[in-house]
Amino acid sequence: MDRTPPPVSLAAALALPRTPGRSAEVLVDGDLEVRFAARPANGPQVPHQKDELYFVASGTGRYRVEDTVTSVGPGDVLFCAAQVPHGFEDISGDFSVWVIFYGPPKERREQAPSGGSR
Repeated sequence: MDRTPPPVSLAAALALPRTPGRSAEVLVDGDLEVRFAARPANGPQVPHQKDELYFVASGTGRYRVEDTVTSVGPGDVLFCAAQVPHGFEDISGDFSVWVIFYGPPKERREQAPSGGSR
């Protein structure tokens, strides 16, 4: 990025045009993508190709990564590795998150075989 963009307030992010259940683009620079999601889809998301950070801006909910579920609220920072199933559940009406994708796209992880001998 050749210049520093102006700050984006929560109010400005909430006013960004977006498709319901989807995030809105805030800025993109090389392998860094910053997005904002007001009331993201409730339930599993399609695993992403890049590592991802979420910063909870408002509201409450539960964050699921594979089989682990954690209650989340404003100020919480969440991480999800690329290609890992995750999503939000039981989100409040005012739930919103800043979403940061970074790094190069990663290939889908292979599932380890279950059972059997070692």
